[in-house]
Amino acid sequence: MKTFQLSGTPREDLGKKAAKAIRKESQIPAVLYGSSPVELPYTGKLSSGDKLVELDHGKGLIVTDFTITFDSIRKLVYSPEIFLVELDLKGNKKVKAIVKEIQFHPVSDAILHVDFLEVFDDKPIVIEVPVQLEGHSEGVKAGGKLGLEMRKLKVKALSSAVPEQLVINIDHLGLGKTVQVGELHFEGLELMNAKNAVVCGVKLTRAARGAATTPGK
Repeated sequence: MKTFQLSGTPREDLGKKAAKAIRKESQIPAVLYGSSPVELPYTGKLSSGDKLVELDHGKGLIVTDFTITFDSIRKLVYSPEIFLVELDLKGNKKVKAIVKEIQFHPVSDAILHVDFLEVFDDKPIVIEVPVQLEGHSEGVKAGGKLGLEMRKLKVKALSSAVPEQLVINIDHLGLGKTVQVGELHFEGLELMNAKNAVVCGVKLTRAARGAATTPGK
């Protein structure tokens, strides 16, 4: 997985009014969620922009509010690739993270808010990875039409084990056949999608049906 360098500025003014003012300055509000709950009461020191959110069962989560610019995140958001973000919160702290969620304006599609999840080298993450088909399907050679039903698959793995793409060979995929999630295996990865979900398949076309029913074929 490729890395993406991103800088942010911690902020302490929260709420809808503050977020609206930030957007008017061409900034985007963002949040970093610590990927591991901490024990309560928390005895560590919180940095600027950090707050402690109480969870259940004596646990808490450190959440950092900050801002980023559109130019700094544009290539991260509008890309088919996935990235491990190296996030520098300007003197506050440097962490590794992945994009958890992006909120867009329903009309203009402008980026309203970005959520990040902190990543640790020894703890697995859940992330969607693009699917890449390779090879020449037997079913397509026979006149069928190849369809990719799932462009990304959700995987659970250590960040160091997450590939840029999940490559699936389709050389032996025949007419009317499909590849389901349960048939796939990638070293070091756990696929989180339903096992019976169809990733890709070769559909019968009229031409293929005609060739199959033509005498002498």
